[in-house]
Amino acid sequence: MNGASASRYLVALGSNRRRHRVGSPREVVAAAMEELAALGTVTARSPVIDTAPLGPAQRRFANAAAIVETELDPEAMLSALKRMEREFGRRSGQRWGDRVLDCDLILWSEGHWQSDRLAVPHPEFRRRDFVLGPAHTIAGEWRDPISGATVAQLFARLTRPRRVPS
Repeated sequence: MNGASASRYLVALGSNRRRHRVGSPREVVAAAMEELAALGTVTARSPVIDTAPLGPAQRRFANAAAIVETELDPEAMLSALKRMEREFGRRSGQRWGDRVLDCDLILWSEGHWQSDRLAVPHPEFRRRDFVLGPAHTIAGEWRDPISGATVAQLFARLTRPRRVPS
């Protein structure tokens, strides 16, 4: 860490497959949140919640969020998260299928990042209650640099009851 200043990342974690020697998806997510400490200082962890499967996945997911303070730039942080997924037993395969661990960079304290392999903020996070639910408990005041809305506002917009026209 070459004297670079630290950044904070909002990281979403999810699992819907057991991992030998770790346990249930909830235990996988809890263990992964502990492993994030290898990347920097974990300053907040959300509760782990259970959510319905998305896309072709068959099993319910355990989801959570964490804030990690680190000197890693977004590309290095993404590489570290992907390496952690592999260490937990994730294999390449079907998009949105069952997986031991999924880690996504949702927001970055420095704002926006775009490259061939990474977009921060995460392009889909505004429409995902399984991300915003845990995230709003630890980072409700964080702002989406694209919309300007806070995480708490985005969660409220997504989850408020819809009025049906009469």
